Formats: sequence, structure tokens, C-alpha cells
Amino acid sequence: MGKPHATGVECSTEDLVHALREILPTNAVIVEREALKPFESDGLMLYSELPRVAVLPESADQVQAVVRCCAERDVPVVARGSGTGVCGGAMPHPDGVLLNLAKLDRVLGIDPQARTATVEPGVTNLRISDAAATYSLYYAPDPSSQIACSIGGNVAENSGGVHCLKYGLTVHNLLSVDMITAEGERVTVGNQSLDSPGFDFMALISGSEGLLGIVVSITVKLLPCPPEVRLLLAGFDSVRAAGDAVGAVIADGIIPAGLEMMDRLAITAAEDFAQAGYPREAQALLLCEVDGTLEEVEDHSARIGKLFNASGATSLRIAVDPDEQALLWKGRKSAFPAVGRLAPDYYCMDGSIPRGKISEVLEEITRLSQVYALPVANVFHAGDGNLHPLILYDAGDPDAVSRAERFGGDILELSVRVGGSITGEHGVGVEKLAQMSVQFSEAELLQMEDIKAALDPSLILNPGKGIPILKRCQEYRALTARENP
Repeated sequence: MGKPHATGVECSTEDLVHALREILPTNAVIVEREALKPFESDGLMLYSELPRVAVLPESADQVQAVVRCCAERDVPVVARGSGTGVCGGAMPHPDGVLLNLAKLDRVLGIDPQARTATVEPGVTNLRISDAAATYSLYYAPDPSSQIACSIGGNVAENSGGVHCLKYGLTVHNLLSVDMITAEGERVTVGNQSLDSPGFDFMALISGSEGLLGIVVSITVKLLPCPPEVRLLLAGFDSVRAAGDAVGAVIADGIIPAGLEMMDRLAITAAEDFAQAGYPREAQALLLCEVDGTLEEVEDHSARIGKLFNASGATSLRIAVDPDEQALLWKGRKSAFPAVGRLAPDYYCMDGSIPRGKISEVLEEITRLSQVYALPVANVFHAGDGNLHPLILYDAGDPDAVSRAERFGGDILELSVRVGGSITGEHGVGVEKLAQMSVQFSEAELLQMEDIKAALDPSLILNPGKGIPILKRCQEYRALTARENP
């Protein structure tokens, strides 16, 4: 993995800090090395870098002023939310400003009639549902880190969660965003209606990883809390049987609210941690949630139970009580930290594959685990084929680090080979730049660069992330420099 693409920086750190302190309070501009250390990486600690400066604005106006300041001085800007991302997307640029949006954390309004919430980017995912609960509404996308991850980061990575199968990713639950452009202008993308004419710029901004603008306000759709919910837990004696059960449910015309799979290693780790009542003897388990009216929930849960049994389920449990359901979901949502107890470190991958390839891909991951001599726990959104293999290794061992990186790259390339994608919801960041050329042709990558250059002519927004810089961006930058000496 290479260092982020450097921009030509002529502004001295002293001048930059002075300019930023004219915009922000002194204590909101951080320059001391020790104070910068907490910002050196996101959740992917394989890659780290200290920024020149970190800033903590408290309003959209301050964000706008910071971006203008940096644009005038040709200084890179990397936006950061809660820092829970795991692709290196919020890793600072060594010559740039780390723009921490955590203090923009207000819920600006809930409209129960329109079923919308307008929030600032630092609001955590779960807090939106907490704020909407008064009106019996909630926000559907729910990443496992929802207690900590920010909605601004969810927009940047187009996050999903365990309920994305039925209710969609972040992009499907957005109405509008206010964002600051690379030149410091504030613009609104989308509106309060369900559709609007023209190009779908919302889909472009969602998942753009801070490369095209910095979001300062977000309006999301809210859903009514379902009247009935059932959660089915099924154990299987093989990963293939569990994968076949996933296909059987979808083929039967049922779209569950969530359909999650865990393998034996993940089951054991989660059960040791959460004591959720998972079947320890199972080689794989499925968590399947159905919601809606009492009649459809009872019908769907009964049909799914029969399908699981027909696919070879060795155990089946249907949770009706909300507390029991919460405990079962706790095991799934705490699987990542639980697996962290099994080894000094783990490397969380994020590929997306066709549902029909689940068994084939998991069997190949098991083979690769033996090749690289590294254990792997599989936890993923089975309903939409979003894999999250957790590769266990020791970051203190350079050889193990190298093997973990190669193992992860092989999983991503395997995902592409079977008709999938190198990312489902974690983004590209710096982690997956090498695999972008596996997923896309050079013509497609150059087209992405054209979009980047059109919206960020100076290439200051999160440079070196998301798309590998081939040549078009450098050419565009050189042309812009000649036209604006």
C-alpha cells in the first residue's frame, strides 16, 4: 500500500495554525504530537499517520471556514467522524488538516408526519433511533458499531447493518445532505421529497468517502416501529447447509428484516462474550428476523422454520420476547470485539458476493486460512452476501502482518471472481486501493478520476483514498495550475 498522494504544500505549519486559530478557539486547533496521536488512524490500525494539524469545529460555519482556509493554501483536508471505520478512510494526510466532526452532534429536528430526522454528522447512528422513539419511529440502517459510529461516517462509507437486507443501505435511507465543497461553498444535495428530477447526486455522494465534499447536515428517512417481530436462531452442522438455507428462504419469496450467519469460531467467541445461548456445537448458525403484522410474522416465521429444518438445521429456536431477541442480537453485534479476545489482533475484511456463492466462498476462505496459517472467523450479512471474515494475527510479527494482508487481498479478489465486489459497506480507503484495478478497468477508474477532478479541482479532499490515482488527476491538476498561476 502506498502513501496517500501528496499535494504541493507551500504553506508553513506556523502560518496554517495561525490562520486556523483566527477561525476556531485556540483549544480547537491541535498541534502537539501527543495530542495528535488519537487521530493517527481509524479502526484499521495497520495504517497510521499523524496530521500536521487537527481541528475540532463546533458548527457548519466553522467547517466551511476551515475548508476555505485550506483551499486557499492548497492544504489537504481529511474529515473524520467517530473513527470507527475499518478501511483507513479517515487516516490523516501527513501534510494536511484532520477535520474532526465529532462536535457537530445535534439532532436538528424530527418530523413525525414526514417521518424524517435532520441531524449533524457527529450524531451517532443509534442516537437517531433513540430520538425518534418518542414517535414510535426508528432509523433502519444499523451497523454493528451503531452505538459509536457517526451518521456522517455512515454516509461516507454507505454503511449497512444487520437490517439492510429488507430496509437497504444508508443511500436508500437518505433524503438530502448539506455539504461543503472543496472550495468552501455550502450546497444541498437532494431534498425533502422522495424523488427529484435530474441526476441522482445523492447516490454519488453516499459512499464517496469524503473525496467529493464534507457533509455537515443530513436528513434521513424514519420508519414506523414494526408491530410484531420474531427472531429465529438455527444451528447447522456445516457452513454449506447454512448457506443453502439462506438461498431457500430468499427463493421462497420471503425478505427477512435481517439474515445473519456466523461460523464455529465466531459462535464460540460470541457465546463466551455475550452468553446469548448460541448452539456451541454448531458449525454455523443463522439469525433470521421477520417483522410486520402479526399475521405475516407468524406465517413467515413458520415457513422459515420449515425451510431451515429441510436444509438440515440441528437446532431451531424462535424468540418472541423482546429481551430474548435483544440478547441474541447482542451476541451477533458484539462478535467483532468478542473475536478480538482470541488473538492479539484481527483484520476485518469486507467483500460482497452473490448469495448463491456463499458456501463456495466460505470453503475457499477455509482453504486460504490453511495456506496462510492464520485462523479466520466468519461473521456476515448472509441475506445480501456481505462477508466480514476476521483474520486473526499478531501485529507484532511482521511476517504475520504480511500474511494477513495477502490473505485479505485474496478474499477480495475471490469476491470479484465469483461476481461480487471488493466492498459491501466498509469502503475502499487506503486498504483496498490495490484491488480497485481488479474490480474496475482502467477506463472506469479514469472516469472516477474525472468526477473527482471536477468536484475537487485542487485534489485536497482526502487525497490518496478511495480511487487509485492513475494519471488523469495529475494531468488535471497540472492544467489547473497553468491556468491559475
